Amino acid sequence: MGYTISEKIMARASGNEHVHADDILWVDIDRAMMDDVLGPRLEIDDRLREMGVDVWDPDKVVIISDHYTPPANLHQANIVKFTREWAKEHGISRYYEFAGPCHQVMVEHGHVLPGSVVVGTDSHTCTYGALAAFATGVGSTEMAGVLATGQTWMKVPQTIRVTWNGELPERVMAKDVSLKTIGAVGHSGATYKTLEYAGDTIQRMMMDERLCLTNMAVEAGAKAGIVGYDDVTAEYLARFGVSQRYDHLNSDPDAVFCAEYAFKAGELAPQVACPHEVDHVCEAAEQSGVQIHQAYIGSCTGGRYHDLKMAAELLRGRKIAPGLRLLVSPASREIYNQCLREGILEVLAEAGATVLASSCGACLGIHSGTLADGEVCISTTNRNFIGRMGSKTSSVYLASPVTVAASALTGHITDPREI
Repeated sequence: MGYTISEKIMARASGNEHVHADDILWVDIDRAMMDDVLGPRLEIDDRLREMGVDVWDPDKVVIISDHYTPPANLHQANIVKFTREWAKEHGISRYYEFAGPCHQVMVEHGHVLPGSVVVGTDSHTCTYGALAAFATGVGSTEMAGVLATGQTWMKVPQTIRVTWNGELPERVMAKDVSLKTIGAVGHSGATYKTLEYAGDTIQRMMMDERLCLTNMAVEAGAKAGIVGYDDVTAEYLARFGVSQRYDHLNSDPDAVFCAEYAFKAGELAPQVACPHEVDHVCEAAEQSGVQIHQAYIGSCTGGRYHDLKMAAELLRGRKIAPGLRLLVSPASREIYNQCLREGILEVLAEAGATVLASSCGACLGIHSGTLADGEVCISTTNRNFIGRMGSKTSSVYLASPVTVAASALTGHITDPREI
């Protein structure tokens, strides 16, 4: 019997030769990530003091202030200040602020390698599985244990394999693939499982698109999202000087999957997730009667270079609908600067967009785009729960960057192929 990618990674991390799904193991952590919202200011600092221990290896810890940057009020400013000072006090040199959402910063700065085990105090830590790593979110108490010992226990997850084959139609993106998959699997259908993406559609995707897929795996309840290692992974890692090959990090032909889904990419239309569940998915054209007040392109899900470039191509030479707000937040400072150099931000601004700092703010409704009572937003973010982006009476629809851009032009949810 062969092994899945998750089983192979868990075997290395635990020091066991033979590992299979449902085994419970102690695993060594290769990288621990904390953000400002769920980082050291909560139980973590208190727990370490109670145990009388310090961080086991500061070089393996990354701290990123992203949710509350730039701070919108005194409360947020004090949290960022505490986080910054805590990192310095504990000798953690890998501290980032105003750099962008944590998940993009982690991969952009080479903090994730194939085959590594990464834990983070954010549920979308599963993003890093796009690099053939096993990455998952943990709570503050568990993170305190990781910081003290460098280990944690895990049950090896069963794996659901999702295969996409064929060419995606024009103006259909990875976000549409993700939403269609989650709609089929269900919001809890992959609970404590690995959601593994495979097939020639996935193989053709650039890393920007793969990161979108694995980012949203948790929206189906998954413990981790993962894409196998290939030349796309190698090319992405080469920018950080990583030349080692990790070709073994693919599931074996005779690996056992607890469930399998298969989709034809050529049949996929632009998708939207309707309020208030991510698995409440349908084709964008079916929601064309929904008027919107705000459109948002950004976050660790939909604010990467490819996302902004695709939106700009649609918006070039056009103007957004009167009275509509189009907000754009590049997913990192690096992406912001690249889009600035290439004129992408200029195209977006001339279309009527307001370009924001690289931040998590609007995604969870804490600053830079909070929704008022009764307002409707179409967004490239990863969640549309009640009150997620502001008022509990507001509504959020999730879609790809080009679908959001098309909707900003018309003032209602729009299939981008109609533009």
